[in-house]
Amino acid sequence: MVHEQLSEPNMRISSSILTTAETAALLGGCAVGPSYVAPEVTAPPAFMGGTAVEAVTGQTAKVDLVNWWRSFNDPLLTSLVERALAQNLDLQQATARVVQARAALRHAKADLLPSGQVSGQASENYQSLETPQGRIAGAFPGFDREAQSYELNLGASWELDLFGGKDAARDAARADWQASAAGAVAARLAVAAQTADTYVAIRSLQARLDIARGQLQVQRQLVDLIALQYRKGVAAELQLRQAEGALAEVKASIPELEQNLDTAMNALDVLLGLQPSATRRELAAAAPVPDIPAVSDAGGPAALLRRRPDIIAAERTLAASNARIGVAIAEYYPKFSLGGLLGTATTGVGRLFGGNATQASGILGLRWRLFDFGRIDAEIAAARGGNVEALAAYRLTVLRASEDVENAFSALVKQQARAEILHE
Repeated sequence: MVHEQLSEPNMRISSSILTTAETAALLGGCAVGPSYVAPEVTAPPAFMGGTAVEAVTGQTAKVDLVNWWRSFNDPLLTSLVERALAQNLDLQQATARVVQARAALRHAKADLLPSGQVSGQASENYQSLETPQGRIAGAFPGFDREAQSYELNLGASWELDLFGGKDAARDAARADWQASAAGAVAARLAVAAQTADTYVAIRSLQARLDIARGQLQVQRQLVDLIALQYRKGVAAELQLRQAEGALAEVKASIPELEQNLDTAMNALDVLLGLQPSATRRELAAAAPVPDIPAVSDAGGPAALLRRRPDIIAAERTLAASNARIGVAIAEYYPKFSLGGLLGTATTGVGRLFGGNATQASGILGLRWRLFDFGRIDAEIAAARGGNVEALAAYRLTVLRASEDVENAFSALVKQQARAEILHE
């Protein structure tokens, strides 16, 4: 019986939904916004400093690009880097941003689907006879001041994405998620590099302190010797004053080196997510500076552009900004939505699921910012401006990536030459 009473309204609602769905299928190809094409960036065939590095180091072996810090063959360095990757707070923030971007992508995907909800209520009312409504109703014989109502409904709604605005929003969210994931990888590389750099700086400063303290002893002996010669009339006073000045200069260098060492150790503690001075005991004993591991250009500039996470993140940010132009343009067009409700309503609990208590409705909605095109124009202009900014940022990231490699190669070659001169 209930099925028979529901069939007619349900058929009318289903017919309306099917008609709108067919219209959506016909208009599905009307997605707006520019199609994304990844920018082409020309790269030189080889790094300018690659040949010089190979000539100086004589190393052509393949390099472990994943766990590269192990190539230093220093167990403490390896331990510190791995602890930093597990505990660093900047890296934890980058990981959290990936989780947020992933959640935003799930939300954008869900926004393309229908939504539904169940609602219900039960109420009991006692009518006052002192209100205008109560006085009129109370004049009728048999008026019952008590009234109950019960309602249970299942509702659904769906905004049809006829012009691709929601689809573009999903593409933007996906690109944002990919950019955040690449950013997390870049943060991981940065943390590992900073930890290794700081550790090498600590060992270098400890070695320089040992040398400075040795120089201090030698300089004191030299001052004593020249002072003895001066008292015997063999050396001039100028020689003594020069030696004393050199001694003072060596003395002054030691506090500066000690300060730099403290700063480096504190920086290492922060990289590890610890309070300053937490690793002092581990690093108290001086140790040799780790040997330079094998160096490789890892496939040249073209491979660098495909592999560096900061470049990947910049390209994905550019793709997201392109998709947001489509989101803005879609606001020019009307938005259609479908809504439906199926439920029961009655004044008695026993009749809640009876056929006469059934209620149903279907809604076809329209929303169109017809008189708001000025704001939409501004939104599109802002989206296009963001896209131009993202393109410039991407190109700058590519240039800086090449700059980083060239600077690193140059520093390696020049510092190697300096080290040989200082050794002599």
